[in-house]
Amino acid sequence: MKECATARQLGLVNCHDCRLLVETPQHAHGRCPRCGARLHQRKPNSLARTWALVCAAIIFIIPANLLPMTITTTLGAKQADTILSGVVYFMQSGSWEIAMVIFIASVFVPFAKLSILITLLLSVQFRSAWRPKDRTTLYRLTELVGRWSMVDIYVVTILVALVKLGAVAAIEAGPAAVYFAAVVVVTMFAAESFDPRLIWDAIEEDV
Repeated sequence: MKECATARQLGLVNCHDCRLLVETPQHAHGRCPRCGARLHQRKPNSLARTWALVCAAIIFIIPANLLPMTITTTLGAKQADTILSGVVYFMQSGSWEIAMVIFIASVFVPFAKLSILITLLLSVQFRSAWRPKDRTTLYRLTELVGRWSMVDIYVVTILVALVKLGAVAAIEAGPAAVYFAAVVVVTMFAAESFDPRLIWDAIEEDV
């Protein structure tokens, strides 16, 4: 199979902002001729920044799942529900579709995204040559689905806005909402800071 020359081998670099392919600058801090952004062969400190963001997301995800996401007040009685207890409630009430959507968006996706990012980071650090195309696809999938984790926050926001019946019934956002939003935002930044080209570097250097 004929190997194709890479942009680095051809002396080219891709602008991170406007995606223009330009010649590698002679000095360390060259700028893109189209948008003026600084040019880098690889994102600076990609692994260190991604690891820091992933660790922060792991810390935030613990209170996000243990603390109440919603606090419901009905005739003076309060009930606090976590993400999982909310899923169980919808299942018991027969709303399997809603329970499935909340579980996938608020439980499965965040944990899967963190697992994939950790796997990618470890594979790059240990210079693994295992299935680079599949790992690149996993990274693209992580970038794509990350924002949909905000579904639970949207549901809570809508409920808080709609259910305001004075002393009869009311729904308030619990402390977990802040931590969960932080998990989603931090993991989105983590995926953005990771440079998928690092997956291929070890393979190209070993050829």
